[in-house]
Amino acid sequence: MEANIQEIRNERLNEKYYKIEHKTGLTVYVFPKEGYKSSYAVYGTDFGSVNTHFMSDGREIISPDGIAHYLEHKLFESEDGDAFAKYAVTGANANAYTSFEKTCYLFSCSSNLEENLRILLGFVQQPYFTDETVKKEQGIIGQEIRMYDDSPDWRVMFNLLGGMYHNHPVKTDIAGTVESIAEITPEKLYECYNSFYTPENMALCVVGDVDVELVLRLVDEIVKPGDGKRVEKIFPPEPKGVASEYVEQVFPGSVTMFQLGFKADGDMRLDERQAAACEVMLFALASNSSPLYEELMNRDLINESFGYEQLEGPGYNGVLFSGESKNPQEAAKTIKKYVADACKNGINKEDFEIAKKAIYAEYASYLNSVSAIGGALIGCDFTGRELFRTIDEAASVKLEDANEMLRLMLDPENTTLSVIKGGTE
Repeated sequence: MEANIQEIRNERLNEKYYKIEHKTGLTVYVFPKEGYKSSYAVYGTDFGSVNTHFMSDGREIISPDGIAHYLEHKLFESEDGDAFAKYAVTGANANAYTSFEKTCYLFSCSSNLEENLRILLGFVQQPYFTDETVKKEQGIIGQEIRMYDDSPDWRVMFNLLGGMYHNHPVKTDIAGTVESIAEITPEKLYECYNSFYTPENMALCVVGDVDVELVLRLVDEIVKPGDGKRVEKIFPPEPKGVASEYVEQVFPGSVTMFQLGFKADGDMRLDERQAAACEVMLFALASNSSPLYEELMNRDLINESFGYEQLEGPGYNGVLFSGESKNPQEAAKTIKKYVADACKNGINKEDFEIAKKAIYAEYASYLNSVSAIGGALIGCDFTGRELFRTIDEAASVKLEDANEMLRLMLDPENTTLSVIKGGTE
């Protein structure tokens, strides 16, 4: 069998895309947007900063913190030149990122799609690491780490994660530390590359005025077949409770800011219904149209920077509320009381209906952006969710679904407050 091609259609949205299980083991998504001038492609691996401990080919491997991010940097270099220089010739806008759970390489372009796809599929499969180039990168990434260490926005988040988690590597900076990256060698990079950069562990998403035949032809030609092996990821035991309820760091010259984290069950992976219900619940609870937001603003406890996000990945799950505040402790106390009351009494039905319409509209609007579609497809692939089903669930989610997610995700007795205290030295 050359490839198993599945057409996934949504009549309500009048959209379709193709999911292809390629003979190499690679999963390929093609989302045609006829008439669009721009195209977008993302090539990702299910390998992020938390994956430093794993079994591969019967061997237990423990890698230095920051190695996934380091590998992302190094893959752009090859014996025949830098990938960014090749993209400069074709006119594409290229980038890459490493998150807790994945690493992705991407580009957007308005022409030369085939050439740009060739570059993307080529350099990601051609690792080139030497002692000299690896050592050179240590200085570059070391500067990046120090820059983030000096960023109050970055520190307030990782201080929070360090307070929420006892053992899970999500509490460790994505780029690692200056000390940990000093341990990275070409051998360790190849070890991780050969374990995680296999077709079975990767996905390719192409969005734009593109046809399946073009993408399949390039994948047939360029992607090397996998051997069917899967990596076993290992995580340390993580207690249910938070490691610390309060973390503070003084940052002279910064505004005072906070993040309040609600720690949920790390083994809980949300399906499409739960993911949509969680988004609706959080919008009803804390969007800028919510009673909580209004109360916090009226009491001068937050400003327009206030926001929230769900943090979900292998072995970790939770919700973060963040913002600038003159009194972060009182802001956190207010949020926790509001959450406790909502858990007891349920979400207001009118707030729920407003949230449901808003989230469905937001989800549907993603389909107007090639980059938003690509990001959503790669995210769905690695979480085991289907894009259209998630959007449909947002339209049909019930109040009891949102209340269920409220009680699963937000335990006011299991929180960490991280504060960056600004001011003068």
